[in-house]
Amino acid sequence: MIFDSHAHYDDEAFEPDRDELLESMAKLGVGTIINVGASLRGVRDTVKLMKKYSFIYGAVGVHPDEVGDLDETQMIWLRSLCMEEKTVAIGEIGLDYYWNKENHEVQKHWFVRQMDLAKEVGFPIIVHSRDAARDTLDIMKSERADALTGVIHCYSYSKEHAREYMNMGYLLGIGGVATFANAKKLKEIAAYAPLDYILLETDCPYLAPEPHRGERNNSSYLTFVAREIARIKGVSYETVVETTAENARRLFGI
Repeated sequence: MIFDSHAHYDDEAFEPDRDELLESMAKLGVGTIINVGASLRGVRDTVKLMKKYSFIYGAVGVHPDEVGDLDETQMIWLRSLCMEEKTVAIGEIGLDYYWNKENHEVQKHWFVRQMDLAKEVGFPIIVHSRDAARDTLDIMKSERADALTGVIHCYSYSKEHAREYMNMGYLLGIGGVATFANAKKLKEIAAYAPLDYILLETDCPYLAPEPHRGERNNSSYLTFVAREIARIKGVSYETVVETTAENARRLFGI
């Protein structure tokens, strides 16, 4: 069964048919989903989803584009949510210099602060990094993020950075972009990284794979990603699905 390590079913794109879609996941071959918080509202809704569905687990954290809403009172609240039975990670946290919605220093402060929370509660981290390759790696090294575990979500950087992250014990999240014809760099990463260091993820409702590119994404579309990784690595589809699921279960303690 497929393990989707990064989804956003709290997103308003799923309002029309969220329950119907989620109730169909088992028959579509999806066994487990991590719903990942991005905003404070998203975290609240993530907790609701993981309480409603047995196969959904939650990550609590605030995306770098949303950290302007954070303060120490909210951090206390996030810490309290870590005590929920099915909370399994802190995320998604990190840096985003593409949208530049928040000051870079503010992003860095809350990235470090949320890593501190992960250290306090013993959770892995889900790292968002866009157009911020060097700063993300430098902060993680300076803050001894090798004392944590986690995944670099929607991996988009070089083989050299991938090697550094894997040496720190981090996994690489690979999703629909790997199926795009022009995604040469990510295909190279999929070939380079050992399968034991790869997680399947949708980032749904975003980044749907071919042949659904541009549509609303969902966890069942990971079949296309798994097939592409299998093709690249010269292994069976079943091997990709089983190994990445085991990687996710090990990382998130499920």
